[in-house]
Amino acid sequence: MKRTLISMSLLCVGTATLFSACSSKNTGTSATTGWNYNDPKLGGFDVPNYPGQQTGPGLVFVEGGRFTMGQTEDNLNDDQSNFARTVSVSSFYMDETEVANVDYREYTYWMGRAYGSDYPELVAKSLPDTTCWRRALSYNEPFVDYYFRHAAYNKYPVVGVNWYQANDYCEWRTDRVNELILIKSGKLKKNPNQVNEDVYNDKAYVSGQYEGLAGNNRKKDFDPNGSGKRGVNYSDGYFLPAYRLPTEAEWEYAAVGLKGNNPEPATKRRRGEEVVTNRNTYPWGDPNTTRYLIRNTYQGEFLANYKRGAGDNMGIAGGLNDNADVTAPVGSYQPNALGLYNMAGNVSEWVKDTYRPSSHQDVDDFRPFRGNVYETYTRNPEDGSLQEKDSLGRLTQRELDSTELAHGNLWRVKKADIRNYGDGDSMNVYFYDYGKTSLVNDDSKVYKGASWADRAYWLSPGTRRFMQADKASSTVGFRCAMDRLGSPDGKNSTRAGNYFSGKRKRK
Repeated sequence: MKRTLISMSLLCVGTATLFSACSSKNTGTSATTGWNYNDPKLGGFDVPNYPGQQTGPGLVFVEGGRFTMGQTEDNLNDDQSNFARTVSVSSFYMDETEVANVDYREYTYWMGRAYGSDYPELVAKSLPDTTCWRRALSYNEPFVDYYFRHAAYNKYPVVGVNWYQANDYCEWRTDRVNELILIKSGKLKKNPNQVNEDVYNDKAYVSGQYEGLAGNNRKKDFDPNGSGKRGVNYSDGYFLPAYRLPTEAEWEYAAVGLKGNNPEPATKRRRGEEVVTNRNTYPWGDPNTTRYLIRNTYQGEFLANYKRGAGDNMGIAGGLNDNADVTAPVGSYQPNALGLYNMAGNVSEWVKDTYRPSSHQDVDDFRPFRGNVYETYTRNPEDGSLQEKDSLGRLTQRELDSTELAHGNLWRVKKADIRNYGDGDSMNVYFYDYGKTSLVNDDSKVYKGASWADRAYWLSPGTRRFMQADKASSTVGFRCAMDRLGSPDGKNSTRAGNYFSGKRKRK
């Protein structure tokens, strides 16, 4: 089954057009001042010829829209935690597959190479908990010893990774992808000997606190008082947005793949219908079944890796139903309408949200998310400049104070950490006293989807569960997402909105 492996050996795929497209050679003219862009004789304001966001390595584009989020079947827990509600999700990108062992081993290898000599505790902190396979009355030691480390499981989903580790992986991946973009475009040279404070970091580079090895194709500085050559910044269009965990709403939206239910989706020749025929119980579409229905050689095969019943993890010898005792390779089974694999079954997946049973009532209906902690970069009090990067090569951050929160829409918030904002805790309607009256607190994180050890009920994307952020499981993995910047339709354009013949088009 053809798929895109996330390993770094393929990170240059799909980025070649980006390097040439962000040129400043084609000058334009300001519509408001009449001055030329990219002209040293007229101030040198630099505006690149940007074609639109490219698809990052390993990702699939997910066009946003409206959908009904929440349970599609009875809530077996009867905890009123998942009522159906209509929400809108902006367009974004999501990994085609779950992050595999080989991908995560690349990360831990890189951590050892960059920080192993002086910060071995960081390397240890990045390693998955392989003991998550142990059960008191099961023989699982082969998985403890080999599942993460052995080549036989290279393309199987990584497990034993907690929520914090998954976020750290996303940050590392962002830096490696964007560093390679700068290398491929000639802005930087390869530097295999990065260690400690000399490790490449996006934000440190943009702020001028990482120099690395300058490439032979550095960007021309049009500033008449400039140095002739300069580094790249965000307005140049080279950088991809950060890899991150998807929100709960994004994950569920991508899993149901409702674009496949649109009877006439938009093409170059037609507008497309604003209609969805029905809700999906499972990611593979309308039929309420876990088996392939079309009469061909695949008829009757399982569409996901899950547990059919007590003691039945894979069926009968000579006729294995899902052909996997625990996990299966990340490109197994049939993808959904968006081309995403294993959005039901194989492993459950961490999402970005902090858990509350009343999330259907608390959050917004546009880009819903609970978990915001507002931060800013630490600055020197004397002159307001950014503080020097730390010994790991990263800029330091702090939470916003009450004075900074008093501006704009945040004046009612009063604190930077609002994971529990509006959940009723402060009014004593609910009281999340973790370990005493509740198993929920601000470190309780949502995970979605069924795993190899779950029954079919959990295959529905609308189901939700939670676990503490520092805990790990042999049934929980993750995949990354990325914001879509500019137009929501995924075309190589920065323009959104509708345009009509004969009307002025503002560039």
